[in-house]
Amino acid sequence: MRIVAVPVVVFLLASFLTYGLGALGHANPAAAVLGDLATPADIARMNHVFGLDRPFVVQYFSWLGHALTGDLGTSYFTGIPVATSVRQALPVDLSIAVLALAFAVVLGGVAGIAAALRQGGRLDRAVTLVCSGLATVPPFVIGIALIIVFSVFLKVLPSGGYVPLGTDPGQWLRFALLPALALSVEGAAAIARQLRTSLVGALNENYVTGAVARGLPARRVLFGHVLRNAAAPALTVIGLEIPSLIGGAVVAEKIFNLPGVAQLALQAGSQHDIPLIEGTLLVTIAVVLVSNIAVNLALTRLTPQARRPAGGTI
Repeated sequence: MRIVAVPVVVFLLASFLTYGLGALGHANPAAAVLGDLATPADIARMNHVFGLDRPFVVQYFSWLGHALTGDLGTSYFTGIPVATSVRQALPVDLSIAVLALAFAVVLGGVAGIAAALRQGGRLDRAVTLVCSGLATVPPFVIGIALIIVFSVFLKVLPSGGYVPLGTDPGQWLRFALLPALALSVEGAAAIARQLRTSLVGALNENYVTGAVARGLPARRVLFGHVLRNAAAPALTVIGLEIPSLIGGAVVAEKIFNLPGVAQLALQAGSQHDIPLIEGTLLVTIAVVLVSNIAVNLALTRLTPQARRPAGGTI
């Protein structure tokens, strides 16, 4: 309950701020929709149609109530339901983010384990140096570098565009590889460093010495005992990287010409399309919070002591 209650409160506060920024802004959606020839009477009538002449609190609770049922309103300019626009754009970001997270976990996990097993050696120093350097490189720089290498020189991957996963999985992977790799590098470096540190500490614990003395295979000791106990800090890093992946999607979509939620929000912002802006932000917030809940549940699974009541035992 604690894991779920905190994100619910955060969601309510974030939704209030999101709606407040849109409602209290200087943009006049009615005037923008009607154009320069609109009279004050026309603008007042359109404000009534949009429901913008009601008190702010009434507007907010009405919007939130509809949003919780899946109704995010209708675009002022296109007349298309916001939920429909977001439903078309969101799979782009989710598929790229999931692939980027998979790359980060695999690359960071392999590098972190290899460095910990070779503690103090050349491989350990090399992994630490490379990860420290990559952690300082912005995703857009990595994205541009990947385009130059794989699209311009090698000509093996497209530099931009998108094919839905359901349409052609093979083509989707070709178009998704570069943006996913660009977004995964920072997370992979953070996971590798954290996992390496945790594993080094766990490998020096007495239970590892005892397991080795009992003749257990090294692979079983590592994956059956050490990695399970050392994975919690790395899993926390994964939870922290999820918002970064969502935020990095803005840059990735621009560089790789992806029709995702970030581009939808930017387009809505340029047109002062308040319902579309609020809808995209609300869905993004919900995705991040749901992801954090999943990570926290996984952490609780890995660390049973987190399930114990304060001052009690299980």
